[in-house]
Amino acid sequence: MASIQRPASSGSGSGSGSGSGSGSDVAIDERKRKRMLSNRESARRSRMRKQKQLEDLTDEVTRLQLSNRDLVQKVNVKEQNYGAIESANNVLRAQHAELTDRLRSLNSVLQMIEEMSGFSVDIPEIPDSMMNPWQLNRPIQPIMADMFLP
Repeated sequence: MASIQRPASSGSGSGSGSGSGSGSDVAIDERKRKRMLSNRESARRSRMRKQKQLEDLTDEVTRLQLSNRDLVQKVNVKEQNYGAIESANNVLRAQHAELTDRLRSLNSVLQMIEEMSGFSVDIPEIPDSMMNPWQLNRPIQPIMADMFLP
């Protein structure tokens, strides 16, 4: 940084004054020195603020990455649980279809026996709820979110 030099001004008008000009130079130099120190301190504080801000942002990035990793793990667990429940539902649907077919077969056998023997046999009807299990006439139970968690 280039320093600006000002011509010495004498308070009494003489060019080679006995000290009033040099006193003014000293005052100007002192102001420059104080301004330089103030600027240095201000720059130091600015660097410290920027460093603190960078550290805060770095900490936040780390915290968010950990949170993201935790959420991804939770999503993966939920997906695995969903897959297991979906498989169990598929097995139950297949068993339901098989049992419904067996019941129809047994009912037709009972109907043949009734026709051949002449005896009245009580043949249960297949309830509609068996045909449409998702439309059961039962009170709806709320599903708790944590009931599927291990």
